[in-house]
Amino acid sequence: MNNTVDTDVLVIGAGPVGLTLANLLGGYGQRVTVVEARAELIDYPRGVGLDDESFRTIQTMGLVDEVGRHTVPHHIMRLVNGKGQVLVTNDPPTEEFGWPRKNGFVQPLVDRELLAGLGRFDSVDDVQFRHRLEELTEADDHVVATVRVDGPGEDSALHRLKARYVVGCEGGRSFTRNWMGVGFEGKSPSTRWLVIDVDNDPLGTPNVYLGADPKRPYVSIGLPHAIRRWEFMLFDHEPAELVDDPAFMGRLLADHVPDPSRLDVIGRRVFTHHGRIAGSFRKGRVLIAGDAAHLMPVWLGQGWNSGIRDATNLAWKLTSVLRGQAAPELLDTYDVERRNHAQAMIDLNLTAGSIMKSDCKVAALRDAAASVLNLVPSAKSYFTDMRFKPMPRYDRGVVVDATSRTPGRAAERIARRLLPMVDAPDDRSPVGAQFIQPRVNTQDGNGLLLDDVLGPWWTIAAWGNSPARLLSLDDLERVRELGATLACFVPERQRAWAEKEYTDAPVPVAVVGDADGSLKRWFDNRPLGVLFLRPDRFVAAACLAQEASATLASVLTAMSFTPREV
Repeated sequence: MNNTVDTDVLVIGAGPVGLTLANLLGGYGQRVTVVEARAELIDYPRGVGLDDESFRTIQTMGLVDEVGRHTVPHHIMRLVNGKGQVLVTNDPPTEEFGWPRKNGFVQPLVDRELLAGLGRFDSVDDVQFRHRLEELTEADDHVVATVRVDGPGEDSALHRLKARYVVGCEGGRSFTRNWMGVGFEGKSPSTRWLVIDVDNDPLGTPNVYLGADPKRPYVSIGLPHAIRRWEFMLFDHEPAELVDDPAFMGRLLADHVPDPSRLDVIGRRVFTHHGRIAGSFRKGRVLIAGDAAHLMPVWLGQGWNSGIRDATNLAWKLTSVLRGQAAPELLDTYDVERRNHAQAMIDLNLTAGSIMKSDCKVAALRDAAASVLNLVPSAKSYFTDMRFKPMPRYDRGVVVDATSRTPGRAAERIARRLLPMVDAPDDRSPVGAQFIQPRVNTQDGNGLLLDDVLGPWWTIAAWGNSPARLLSLDDLERVRELGATLACFVPERQRAWAEKEYTDAPVPVAVVGDADGSLKRWFDNRPLGVLFLRPDRFVAAACLAQEASATLASVLTAMSFTPREV
């Protein structure tokens, strides 16, 4: 390994994905350098929807308070027709991952908090602005990045950085992706949209309206800090220059605000939706994430969130390889795991866009169908609870099949021969899906979020028992090398007993009191009692207690674990 590298991970681009990745890597103690071509962060609003999965990542970064003050929770979305009648309400009440499913936010302010968060880590350099990537050269054990550094005036100079890995997070026109030589397949609908952001919100309502109006589709969004966003579809014959015409703007807004002339406009811009995905997310020591890897229309607010999912998936895998805990092959699972879900979100957003842009005849059929569906509780809740959104579930990657214990794959169903588990109430495998995050009690306090108790790395958790009693001494040595937390989930009434009983375990065991029964309910209907949780809180494996040792071996194989040399 070359010991003269400048950094472990060079992140190209100081957008939300690059900043999130740098914060996560910094929290794991890795050396990180971020370079950005612009002179400063983008200051105009872009993303407006932050979901519960992303908030969980923000929790892992330790920036909940900082980011939270720029968000509004439970951001309700209503799809309305041209008459203003509500067709669908999207208001998911769940907080299964510890946070409201939908949150409105102001991206420039959140991005600033992510940037400021990097200052906590000695291993993370200050973001180097005015640094434009111009070339990459890959060697056996590092990558050389050539960047052009723009100085004051027209002065510039070339500078070279050596990094063990490079991650391109520089957006849809990614130099890194182009250097990798991979395709960027998909669709770019010709429809253009005008975005208008205003301060001193003239409406003052806190939620989102998607106007599926065949005369002119629109969006109206209430955001934190008294910001209001409108988006209007432009027709083919309308040039982008109309955004500078006060009369045109007045006509657009006449049906939406009492007095368009009194708006405090922050910014106006025209954009086109894209639905594209790269042919590969990795080439050797170079990877891409966020918009560099996939672009999606904005309808369901998943562009920003999909990029955060990328960073969350990639950070712990890069860290595992850099620490020597896993072979570089682990990084192949980043593409394997993230690709299908990113494509599913692109497809869903393109479908949502087609619903928004329906012509008059199709809109009439759509409105009639919505009226009927709203009379059916199960159909209505499908939209209200946001069950139409594909939740990430990895059937390949760092997963272990719950029946066969095959590393790298996870079937959708669990098959058991043991009675009475043959007919378990829920035989869907939790492997590859994200685990819940209830509030729990420990000896350190009550009402704590589970992730804060378990820490940001691997966890092996057992219901009603200590995992240390289920694993051999050799297994426990692997647990130490991995740095995993052992946790015992018990009913709150048994917590005092468990804390005393498991005090002398060969590896410390965190005793977690199930304060409201959420953990027990999770285990109640599933034919399993032990979980292996990845750092990103996805379930890598699940088994019965007697299978814990064999399942650990499969997990280590799935993650390309490299034992410490003696």
